[in-house]
Amino acid sequence: MRKNYIFKSLLLCLLLLPALTVSAQQVKSSTNKKAIKQYQKGMEHIRNKEFDEAIRYAKMAIQEDVSFTEAYLMVAESYSMKQESDLALMYYQKALYVDPDFSPQLYYFTAREYMRCNHYNEALEYFVQYFDHAGIDKSKASADIRTHYDQCVYRAKLMTDSNHIKLVNMGPNINSALDEYQPSFTADESCIVFTLLRPADALTECKGCSTEEDLYFSRQEKGEWQPAKPLGEPVNSHYNEGAQCISPDGKYVLFTACHRDDGYGSCDLYWSKREGNRWTVPQNMGKPVNTQFWESQPTFGADGKTIYYTSNRPGGKGKCDIWMTTMVEDGVFSTPVNVGEPINTSGDELAPYLHPNGTVLYFASTGHPGMGGQDLFYSLQNSDGSWNQPQNMGYPINTSADETNIVVNAKGTRGYVSSNKKGGLGRMDIYWFEMPEKMRPQPVTYLKGRIFNAKDSSVMCAKFKVIDLESGQEKVMSSSDPETGEFLVCIPSNGSYALHAQHPEYLFYSANFTLDSSYQLKPYHKDIYMNPIETGRSVVLNNVFFDTDRSTLKKESEVELEKLCELMKSNPKIRVEIAGHTDNQGSKEHNLTLSRNRAKAVYDYLVAHGIKADRMRYKGYGFDQPVASNDTPEGRALNRRTEFKIVGK
Repeated sequence: MRKNYIFKSLLLCLLLLPALTVSAQQVKSSTNKKAIKQYQKGMEHIRNKEFDEAIRYAKMAIQEDVSFTEAYLMVAESYSMKQESDLALMYYQKALYVDPDFSPQLYYFTAREYMRCNHYNEALEYFVQYFDHAGIDKSKASADIRTHYDQCVYRAKLMTDSNHIKLVNMGPNINSALDEYQPSFTADESCIVFTLLRPADALTECKGCSTEEDLYFSRQEKGEWQPAKPLGEPVNSHYNEGAQCISPDGKYVLFTACHRDDGYGSCDLYWSKREGNRWTVPQNMGKPVNTQFWESQPTFGADGKTIYYTSNRPGGKGKCDIWMTTMVEDGVFSTPVNVGEPINTSGDELAPYLHPNGTVLYFASTGHPGMGGQDLFYSLQNSDGSWNQPQNMGYPINTSADETNIVVNAKGTRGYVSSNKKGGLGRMDIYWFEMPEKMRPQPVTYLKGRIFNAKDSSVMCAKFKVIDLESGQEKVMSSSDPETGEFLVCIPSNGSYALHAQHPEYLFYSANFTLDSSYQLKPYHKDIYMNPIETGRSVVLNNVFFDTDRSTLKKESEVELEKLCELMKSNPKIRVEIAGHTDNQGSKEHNLTLSRNRAKAVYDYLVAHGIKADRMRYKGYGFDQPVASNDTPEGRALNRRTEFKIVGK
């Protein structure tokens, strides 16, 4: 969307009549007949919105009469309509130099042009001169002028509080002479997907269209982005594919496509899943997500199932609102919910981006106070799920131009935006910048690796979940690739988390991580081996916890024990042993008793939750079966464990 410049032109014509008129008798700053004749020709072109011709004739009028104020105004307004604010400002100032008392409105229009050039302190000076020449107090000015003055004060403060940001072009392997925009990244920043606008060709399924949107991607190798390539079929087609996002684990891509045969409205949301190096045939997300209205600009949450997007469907707060849905399973989505206030306004809220930590929402808006046009904002989520009042991202991230979207890396250190700023490789390029400290979101790291069958080391597909041990809340849902076994799971900082990998025919795998605010976010690289459900196979219950020298289960153990119950109920014929183990601190007798009591605590939990006692036995082994050295704290921690072993089927 572009700013609405038309209102200003209409206002100028109304307020400066009879200045801009075809009647020579009403021109008040010149009596030169040749100048007035050129001016009248320019007016005809103004009415036809032929601004270049209007400028040409107005300049000829000025050559005939250098004191012709209305001619300067014609040039200024024509440049303003062409969005060439620097030139418009120059001619407004020339008009004021020729006749500073021509009209108080000229000071107002000059102030507005300064605002469009991001010179807000200068604009405030001209607002003051407008009030002086009009002989009124600010409170007596029109509602429009008061609004623009207040906006100027607000934007001047944003400029004063501006961030020292340098936009860095991502270079020729990403950007080209064409338009590149709306980037999205996997959590490890190893892959970027973006929209490229290219010239239409003979196959483009859009009659009369001169361009076509496609999705492109690039992978980062040894810190360098490789030459971008089309995402290819079946995702790209001869229709437009754009406004996309890739899920943090790189398994799904959501995108927007318009006017397709299987569409519900003007533009719909589609999804495709990556399997190895191939993408599945895109599927329309269907009802209730898509409607007869406009749905676009999706973003995936780090949990792998939460999706925010933009729609102008009825039931919102304004024109375009941000909505939220949940992917229950492949191709199945919950009824969308309007995000509501304070995010959505009576204006447009667009291009949502949910940071991988799941608690910071970035978006573009015309409804919140900003630098002008469409600005970028962010909001923090409260523990109850509500959102705080959005904060403007400030200058120079926001300018008087339209800012379309932003993404922030998982570590919170780097932002990415699209811009048509001067000096790029093409018209719209993708840039990155260092995120200011005060705006950095809570960072996340990731667990990356592959999953194997422990029996024969073949790769396998398994589902992953990261669960907050304190609240029991599921933070992330993902799966490993069925062809490569690769997985990528985001892990938020500031908490203790259980990681579960599971498959119906295998014993689940569990691990846990505790990350505090001082943790240096170094990604985990780990290959996982899962044991088939066979007699003699066992699994360590890494998320079963006891207090030191105690056998009472801690609350955080419930997440793991519920998974154990599910396994037992899904495999009703298996018989198991619950084994307790300790380190070598203390006497042998004491550790045998402690390990036995801990094993019994797990046994008792399972019985209490519906598992028949005759399917289980429990035993304490003390420190007789160490898996690591007892000479180090780390080794002793590994030896303090509870195991689950299949003893019969």
